[in-house]
Amino acid sequence: MRGAVPPLPYDLCVHPRIAELRELLHRANTAYYVDAAPFMSDGEYDRLLAELAALEAEHGCDDPNSPTQRLGDAASGFAKVAHAVPMLSIENTYTLEDFDAWHARCTAALGSEPILVCEPKVDGVAISLRYEDGALVRAVTRGDGEQGDDVTGNARAVRAIPTRLRGAYPTVLEVRGEVFMPNESFERINAERERAGEELFANARNATAGTLKNLDPRLVASRRLSFVAHGRGACEGDPSRGHWEFLSNLRAWGVPTNEGASCCSSAAEARDRIESFKDRRAGLPYGVDGMVVRVDAFAQQAELGAASKAPRWIIAFKYPAERRETRLLRVDWQVGKGGTLTPRATMAPVFVAGTTVSHATLHNIEEIRRKDLRIGDAVLVEKAGEIIPQVVEALVARRDGAELAIEPPSTCPSCAGAVEQEGPKLYCVNAACPAQFRERLKWFVGRDQMDIDGLGEKIVDQLVEAGLVKHFADVFALDPERLAALEKSDAAPQRKVRKDGTLAEAARIGPKTAERIVRSALEARGRGLQRLLASLGVRHLGEAASKTLARAFPDLDAVMCADVAALEALPDFGTITAESLVRDFAAPTLRDEIERLRAVGVDLTSHGHRPDDGGASGPLGGKVVVLTGELPGWDRRTLTAAVEALGAKVSGSVSKKTDLVIAGSAAGSKLTKARELGVQVWEGDEALRELAALGAVVKA
Repeated sequence: MRGAVPPLPYDLCVHPRIAELRELLHRANTAYYVDAAPFMSDGEYDRLLAELAALEAEHGCDDPNSPTQRLGDAASGFAKVAHAVPMLSIENTYTLEDFDAWHARCTAALGSEPILVCEPKVDGVAISLRYEDGALVRAVTRGDGEQGDDVTGNARAVRAIPTRLRGAYPTVLEVRGEVFMPNESFERINAERERAGEELFANARNATAGTLKNLDPRLVASRRLSFVAHGRGACEGDPSRGHWEFLSNLRAWGVPTNEGASCCSSAAEARDRIESFKDRRAGLPYGVDGMVVRVDAFAQQAELGAASKAPRWIIAFKYPAERRETRLLRVDWQVGKGGTLTPRATMAPVFVAGTTVSHATLHNIEEIRRKDLRIGDAVLVEKAGEIIPQVVEALVARRDGAELAIEPPSTCPSCAGAVEQEGPKLYCVNAACPAQFRERLKWFVGRDQMDIDGLGEKIVDQLVEAGLVKHFADVFALDPERLAALEKSDAAPQRKVRKDGTLAEAARIGPKTAERIVRSALEARGRGLQRLLASLGVRHLGEAASKTLARAFPDLDAVMCADVAALEALPDFGTITAESLVRDFAAPTLRDEIERLRAVGVDLTSHGHRPDDGGASGPLGGKVVVLTGELPGWDRRTLTAAVEALGAKVSGSVSKKTDLVIAGSAAGSKLTKARELGVQVWEGDEALRELAALGAVVKA
């Protein structure tokens, strides 16, 4: 812990009014979001914020944690960042009997009944906030639990998230919590979108997730997201002995926590809190879908440990989903990127769990048969996890004989090609199916695949409709002039409605955007085998399988020549996957796509080929490497792949087992710890030189 310090050490600033305004506005945020005792109106806050921005510009007095920096410049993308401590899932339970069983297991393992803490489970987007010496240095989404997206710029735009801590804070503090959209903000935004003729958000959580991934912090600020803390990650100097004390300390440090949290001395008391909260949650100004209960003492949490995906010391009690009756009007079959035909129900609109629902997936034909659903049925609808609408059952007793059986399509609704059933799913087997290609193309250009900047879903639709892209390879031969004129001549996107009721001019891509798309496509040609394989939309070929193939084979030709036995010998490859891949890579349509990609210069070689050595060969063979900070010309995904290709194992934390730390700008505590432990460090320009000398030349 640091000693007591002034809450905002802006003494280096040359202008006293700037320091005064910064401290005042930070205190205003804390008073509103943490202390529930606001002393300033929104209008007054905005006026003082404008004054501060003008003074900072006049005197050139800049600070990344100034309240004005909540509205920083637009981001160009979101880098992947590894979590120092994984963000694990929480096991769910839906009955009090299951809750009692969980508590009994904890009591038996500990030898005594533990103190518990109950907190309402806010329906938001999980995020990890890292503070170093009291300043917010990074905000990362949960992602897959091991790594997430760096959304620091957008987190600064959320006023409930403090950019500086107050009081005697720890040297390093990672706060885990939920960013969420209050009901009032959600309703306002959807009303604005409806007036503008835009598609409505399905629910507040989806709106929050989309907002956090927006590239413009100003839009993030305008949507008035909020934040509540509920846990911790890596910490240095935290005096808390348990979660209840930690929540109290968070409030002292200026971090908002859930006012509905409570400490319980027994399971019976926790049960009472769970049951009494059930009826109160509907009246809260934000979405809540359950109650989280955890063992309080950190020492007992450590003793209980964790399973592979979830800690044993915490559980989420989920309340039964709200159900409403409506009528099933029709079923349409949608074609996915792998040719999967998915049934989609259209129903009479019904209000369920905060939103109006008209559509729901029916999953597959066997699910329709199991539930005996028919067109015209009165049905019960609920939201799975209070997010995804689903048809629970048909009210069979209400049938009058006019209902119609739902028959699976015998041909593809898009291309009229043959349809086959594999297990419970139906597939269009025509690889040239237009609908299938459109979805596969959206996948191919996506961020986690070939990552072609600017090619969103709407532009992909327009490219396909205009006939400019008929094969994956066509993306790499786009003409910027024709692309810039696309919306003028070849497409008619829905136009927005102005406040006065007139139609705004149709959006246009424009020359700069067109050039950006073409430039990004040219860069994407060099992504290498692993990214290309994961982009092709081949069944059973996701990110993990693509990485395994790229390690085992030097190029795509070698992959296509591999037989079932060779593929079965790979880690986590079974007979079904191996046979499916051999069959798919032998298909003339896929081979034609690959030859077209080769012809336009797409790199088909593996950047991470490490045959028969378990990753031990290469210049960094067998070494444990930690990446921290940002290196010019590299994003985290590409740098990780490059270092792994050199034989290293990339770790998310520095320890005595670490052999090397590669550090860029804003490296933070990992660099400090590496120096303390005497770990070898490549920093800044030195890191770039060393990587280049080892042959790591592929840049983001």
